[in-house]
Amino acid sequence: MVTTLYQSSPYLEEFHRRVSAQARALVGESYELVYVNDGSPDDSLELALGLHRDDPHVRVLDLSRNFGHHRAIMTGLAAARGALVFLIDCDLEEQPEDLSRFHAELARTSADVVFGVRDKREGAMFERLSGSLFYRVFNLLSPQPVVPDQLVARLMTRRYVQALVAHRDREIYLGGLCALAGFAQVPVAVRKASKGQTTYSLDRRIAAFVNAVTSFSAKPLVYVFYLGCFILAGSALAAVTLVIRRLFFGVLFPGWPSLIVAVCFFGGLTVFCLGLIGIYLAKIFAEVKERPYTVVRDVYEHPAEVRSREES
Repeated sequence: MVTTLYQSSPYLEEFHRRVSAQARALVGESYELVYVNDGSPDDSLELALGLHRDDPHVRVLDLSRNFGHHRAIMTGLAAARGALVFLIDCDLEEQPEDLSRFHAELARTSADVVFGVRDKREGAMFERLSGSLFYRVFNLLSPQPVVPDQLVARLMTRRYVQALVAHRDREIYLGGLCALAGFAQVPVAVRKASKGQTTYSLDRRIAAFVNAVTSFSAKPLVYVFYLGCFILAGSALAAVTLVIRRLFFGVLFPGWPSLIVAVCFFGGLTVFCLGLIGIYLAKIFAEVKERPYTVVRDVYEHPAEVRSREES
């Protein structure tokens, strides 16, 4: 099992108890629980270290700062060693008990991934509409569509996890990477609880959307090209029309207000297109530097695990 910690202290002990019971029911004592502390500002790390001291199945990866949810997930997946890996958030919005359902579906279908999909999107009207719009626009622009309303919770085979962590993207959108990795993937409708609040504000939602689209698709750049062609053709047609009306009909449009509006419109459009190109250039800049997407400060594991790894 892999999960990340960020302001997770209110849920951690109950989560640990429930997910441990599920793992034990499926595989006995042959399991590990990987907790990745993503620079959490609360006492999540201290609680996780307490679980580590009391439970030999627990490993804790402490990142040097907050790197972001998806980067922390990829770090945890790279450290996981099980034949099957269960990924889930620990805030109890996703139910640890879904592990048994995922395991049964994985065995029935012989798939490499079983992942959760919301059976019903909860939340306020804005949250529901923005979530639906995100997937519609992303799938319209991306060459690799993703299943709408998918959750973090998923059960994966070892070969799929190895293929997933082989991607070295610095700008990570987990849903896109999971789809890009391929293999047989089966969605399962599950219930997701709601805490009544979300850390994803409007600016974070917009930033996540821009990052997701520009990380996986070059179509916006293609659309900018076609937009430029359309404007060029429209401007040429308008110029020819004005010349014909002046030469043959003696009509001249003064139109200073319309001229100012046109200048402002095309000026704004130019800045938008340059900004879009700048986003892609910034991503290229980040990727070519090949910086690690996370830095692990400490790894807490039991001595028997360390000896076993060194011997292998």
